[in-house]
Amino acid sequence: MHWNSLRRNNVVVRGEGEQTLVLAHGFGCDQNMWRALQPHLADFRLVFFDYTGCGASDLSQFDPDRHSQLEGFAEDLGEICESLSLQDATLVGHSVSGMIGLMAAIAAPARFANLVMICPSPCFLNLPGYAGGFERSDLEELIALMDRNYIGWAHHLAPLVTGESAGSDLSEELAGSFCSTDPVTARTFAEATFLSDHRELLGRSQHPVLVLQSARDALAPLSVGQYMQETLPDSRLEIIDADGHYLHMTHPGAVAHHVRTFIKENTHA
Repeated sequence: MHWNSLRRNNVVVRGEGEQTLVLAHGFGCDQNMWRALQPHLADFRLVFFDYTGCGASDLSQFDPDRHSQLEGFAEDLGEICESLSLQDATLVGHSVSGMIGLMAAIAAPARFANLVMICPSPCFLNLPGYAGGFERSDLEELIALMDRNYIGWAHHLAPLVTGESAGSDLSEELAGSFCSTDPVTARTFAEATFLSDHRELLGRSQHPVLVLQSARDALAPLSVGQYMQETLPDSRLEIIDADGHYLHMTHPGAVAHHVRTFIKENTHA
């Protein structure tokens, strides 16, 4: 048992519902990013946590080697699920947590019944035969900006990924979340997120997967969602008419509707 993982990752469990949802936040965020969605899913048992190095997690437990790859975060997630003795839960993962959650589900299939991925991407890079959205040099420059001017990086990235203007409530909140993350851990997580290629995992998925895609997302273009639907063995793609990468914050009602429908259709008595 990894009892200390609950403290390490600031795990919070709310609700008494029969069905458990594990909500896994994206890069530069923490569990507070789920607060708009939470009221729409109040009849579920909800598991919130902060990845090691994010939010109110135990920063001393951040391992530069373990957490230099997404597999390290997936191990943390698996230990959380083991500590809670989860079986047949639904993993709701935003952005990079789509892949982290898939890794955890492949490692321990019985923990999950199905997976929901909000604005996911298995690879942000443009590679031969695959349009991930970014050239490697562009992403390397973005990460280098973190070293030169971390605050400036945060305020540059936030409006880009939210699809809202700089100074909007959401952009300011996200920039604040970026800024509150330790720069060293943030840079390590950023490299693991943006410079990796995990497309080979998609074909290994053993669970039904719902991919929720924003119609206009600067980080994960429609082509990525379509690629995932074509590559995941048992998946559905739902496109929400929205801007930005944070559907659970901008359109929580629509996200909750799709999650409920998906779980109902994939729950067998």
